[in-house]
Amino acid sequence: MIRLTNFACRDRRHAILVLFCFSVIAVFTTAPAGAQTFTTLHAFTGGMDGGGPTGLVAVDRAANVYGSAPFGARNHCVDGCGAVFRASYKNGSYTFSPLYDFQGGEDGDEPWGGVTLGPDGAIYGTTWFGGGSACGSQNMGCGTVFKLTPPPSFCRMVLCPWTETVIYRAASPSDPSTFIGGVILDNAGNIYGMSFGGGTGNCFGMGCGTVYKLTPSGGTYTVSVLYSFQGGNDGAAPSGDLAMDAAGNLYGAATYGGQHGFGTVFKLVHSAGGYTFQLLYTFTNGADGSAPQGSVVLDSAGNLYGTSGDGGGIFQITPSGTYTLIDPILVGLQSPITIDSSGTIYGTNYSGGTRGDGSVFKLAYANGAWTETTLHSFDGNDGVEPLSGVGFDSSGNLYGTTTFAGGPADQGTLWQLTP
Repeated sequence: MIRLTNFACRDRRHAILVLFCFSVIAVFTTAPAGAQTFTTLHAFTGGMDGGGPTGLVAVDRAANVYGSAPFGARNHCVDGCGAVFRASYKNGSYTFSPLYDFQGGEDGDEPWGGVTLGPDGAIYGTTWFGGGSACGSQNMGCGTVFKLTPPPSFCRMVLCPWTETVIYRAASPSDPSTFIGGVILDNAGNIYGMSFGGGTGNCFGMGCGTVYKLTPSGGTYTVSVLYSFQGGNDGAAPSGDLAMDAAGNLYGAATYGGQHGFGTVFKLVHSAGGYTFQLLYTFTNGADGSAPQGSVVLDSAGNLYGTSGDGGGIFQITPSGTYTLIDPILVGLQSPITIDSSGTIYGTNYSGGTRGDGSVFKLAYANGAWTETTLHSFDGNDGVEPLSGVGFDSSGNLYGTTTFAGGPADQGTLWQLTP
């Protein structure tokens, strides 16, 4: 049985947030945090800088920070169509600048999934709406995958704009469509992601979602559907980000569907003949939680980690298939998580912290046990309700964003946390 409450909701500002806003009551304890320095790098205004940033942030080798905001920028759309931004680091300080503002229509609208930096220096991401009127209600389109190319080096000193290319747009409801998560790239420049809608399945008259691949060739991209969810035991409506291992196998989570209707974790096994779907876990809505929405990540030993935000926490699935809820006490956990080279997990908690306005945390393994540490609790002035992943620079500083209703203009913030 599929449970897709509000699956077709189209309210411009709150339709995505309905996926994340669960009523969860829990008592939890954390280890005390060491000395941390929290800095607000930018407070969004909902104007040309964007508003309500979510999804993955990316940090380059020079400690410049990139991300996306689904609203604000030019008012081509209701509440604006969204923007991609950069906070540039130089001489110990940051300068914020919008890199691209979406126009709606064929261009794209509402980039929820954050951004990924490619090996070519370009920025890659997705939009929930846009892509033309051939698909979707109210002629808003069913989403795009985009690429932002930096200007030539001689032009960057005079703030020449980045160039956007829509490398994929959904043309029909059966195509991969409605992108909430971001994308990943392999060394050959192939792009992989999940779509919340589209595919051959039938979930309330819509597709049940896909895993897709975009293959570059001669400046264009060819889309391939690697797997089309059917809304049964396999799952439905994937909304997060994929992980890839050294063998090219793909891992992800579906928000709904499964044997009990509360979501699944899966693996697409790569071979010369294509990809084979393998079910790794089905959520029961018990102590394991339900509705996994964030990304999944792999450690160096091949253990898979993810989040089950509705009454669950952070889970681990070993290579042998053993499922363990390693931190069952987090609340409001719907954001992507990140893992560093030591195996420590970092993330943001939508409704945690001392005030219930959200927090930044880490989860470290030592002496046979996992210990959660709250690194920062948001207080409203510095942001509330984070839905972003956490990015790192080479010095170990953390970066992320907060969504609406926080910061001076109630449009969110971009922050840095220094150990």
